[in-house]
Amino acid sequence: MTRTIVESKTKTAVIGFDQPFCVIGERINPTGRKKLAAELEAGDFSTVESDAVAQVNAGATILDINAGVVYNSNPNPNETEPPLMTKVVELVQGLVDVPLCIDSSVPAALEAGLQACKGRPLLNSVTGEEDRLEFVLPLVKKYNVPVVAISNDDTGISEDPDVRFEVARKIVERAADFGIPAHDIVVDPLVMPIGAMGTAGQQVFTLVRKLREELGVNTTCGASNISFGLPNRHGINNAFLPMAMGAGMTSAIMNPVALPVKVAEMEAKRAEIAAAGIVLPDDMDDETFCQLFGLGSTKPRAGKEMEAILAANFLTNNDPHGGNWIKFNKAPPKAGEEGGRGGRSGGRRRRRG
Repeated sequence: MTRTIVESKTKTAVIGFDQPFCVIGERINPTGRKKLAAELEAGDFSTVESDAVAQVNAGATILDINAGVVYNSNPNPNETEPPLMTKVVELVQGLVDVPLCIDSSVPAALEAGLQACKGRPLLNSVTGEEDRLEFVLPLVKKYNVPVVAISNDDTGISEDPDVRFEVARKIVERAADFGIPAHDIVVDPLVMPIGAMGTAGQQVFTLVRKLREELGVNTTCGASNISFGLPNRHGINNAFLPMAMGAGMTSAIMNPVALPVKVAEMEAKRAEIAAAGIVLPDDMDDETFCQLFGLGSTKPRAGKEMEAILAANFLTNNDPHGGNWIKFNKAPPKAGEEGGRGGRSGGRRRRRG
């Protein structure tokens, strides 16, 4: 049975067909996050710190680390990204003990991350492009780490799933030439947005089955790509993830965290309630208010996608006796009682419809 081993100094994450689905937290990544990018350039790591802790509390078993900031002061990532990658890896390792995934398109940043990382990280990523193969595969061999293999090559990303499969096969075969076993290759078959391609979901499910049956490799994906540009993205993601798991997908790079309710949302709800003539107790705190009226929580917590994954783990017998499902659905302590319940704040909360 194919098993990909990823390790920190103290913990091991196993990606495999007979294992619980592996959640790779994606939030430590400045791409599309202008505020985080500006913070990193300024040497402010407060968001990195909070994102690392929140993702682990929400159930991430591996954290993806991407330091791809294009500095305003120096637009050359070959100079700025390697030292930043080292700093972020060291910082995150000091906060949480889960394994890491070193993520960069800059070759020197990949090696900087590998050098700073304790244990056996996952490397993200190699593609079928010749120059990428020639640089990344020797790194994978040198540091004895598993690698994400993305199914595109010098011709780009094909809409034909058979072409993407052949790119994956090429990477697996080239890796074998370096002495890298198939169980250390985690293939990303590339998820297309369902809003742009109606067969995107079907393509992924077919590809994942074929990758498992013919190449014997584990798989991953950028899970939120499937719902890009559509309303109610969580609804689509929640359906996609268990279906992908059923097809044989063994991990996903995703956001496990439901972000806190914004102050503006609470104010709008309070105004709506007041307009309806409903009088609330003066001492009702924000957390109780949010839970009572179905807004969510004032704290980061596990998102709906995590709920879907944990349910699917239970249904596929990858959660013996449903222990993780039961833990996830325990009622949260009331405001002010957190210390007395012995629970860990920020995570496993009962969902309200």
